[in-house]
Amino acid sequence: MKKTKILYWVFTGLFSFMMLGSAIPDILVDPIAIKGMHNDLGYPVYLIPFLGVAKALGVLAILFPVHHRIKEWAYAGLFIDLIGATYSIIAIGSPLANYMFMVLPLTIGVLSYVYYTKRTKLQQEKTIQFQRSNSFNLNPAL
Repeated sequence: MKKTKILYWVFTGLFSFMMLGSAIPDILVDPIAIKGMHNDLGYPVYLIPFLGVAKALGVLAILFPVHHRIKEWAYAGLFIDLIGATYSIIAIGSPLANYMFMVLPLTIGVLSYVYYTKRTKLQQEKTIQFQRSNSFNLNPAL
């Protein structure tokens, strides 16, 4: 359990750091974000802060203890963002080096999600074992 928990927090911390690092320039509508998303990829400028806020909310959802369904949706949204960004980079004909970098955050995100599910499963098993050990049988013959 301890190894799983440590690996979960390492990968989740790295994934959150990377996603928040890309969300902040989007929220602030930084010239770098405008150049990358509007000038290079052709997305409208009004979409940039929306995506930044969505990424920041996703990061908060995976870092803090929220309902597991919200956490699942946050992971899904962050993966959709990364896959969409990768596809957009490929679609404009960028060289291989430009979109091969996207393998890193995708891999770290997958590892974060894998250890999230392992951690959740171990916690559920621990809770069930605790409930079984603390339950007592009522003997109807008494």
